[in-house]
Amino acid sequence: MFWIYFGIILLLPIYAQFKVKSTYKKYSKIRSTSGMTGAQVARLILDQNGLHDVKVVESQGFLTDHYNPLTKIVALSTSNYHESSVAGTAVAAHEVGHAIQDKEAYSFLRFRHRLAPVASLTSNASWVFIMIGIIFSSMNSLLGIGILLMAVGVLFQIVTLPVEFNASSRAMDQIIQLGIIRNDEEPQAKKVLSAAAMTYVAATAVAVLELVRLILIFTSRD
Repeated sequence: MFWIYFGIILLLPIYAQFKVKSTYKKYSKIRSTSGMTGAQVARLILDQNGLHDVKVVESQGFLTDHYNPLTKIVALSTSNYHESSVAGTAVAAHEVGHAIQDKEAYSFLRFRHRLAPVASLTSNASWVFIMIGIIFSSMNSLLGIGILLMAVGVLFQIVTLPVEFNASSRAMDQIIQLGIIRNDEEPQAKKVLSAAAMTYVAATAVAVLELVRLILIFTSRD
């Protein structure tokens, strides 16, 4: 049973990373028929949704694309910012999807933003309590505290899932409605977004499994 568990938490994230990188690499080589760079795609969708105050900037690195709700900036990795590809179009539209969520005060996004600083703090502190509680069985209460702190981080990851899936759904709606992609490019763009979403699913699954394992250890000591 242990080896099955170990295999899942080790291989699932690796597979997810492999899937997103291989899918992105494949469709980043396919030029989009619109000929628009990721930066142009992002700017068009933002303007069409009245988000003229949101800036689109280049972010150094590989797949460092993100949206910052505090600075109102959509940051696209170098290749996606400058090049025209199906993958770049999908990724740019996805990040703008978060900007649209922000504008519309999407409930899960707002909750995640509020939870983020708390989750960051509790996730880092949780392992101190957990390790002490596991090493010293007489201090099982510390393990319980660690589990509660860890649960906040797991909750953050769970809440992230609807945020990411919703952003991808908005992305597809926008690039289709605005005619940025053709019908034959739709399944390609969906594959890019689905592969990216798998990384969040894998991370959440691993976090939940680890939390359950620790809960079982805690309850077995009572």
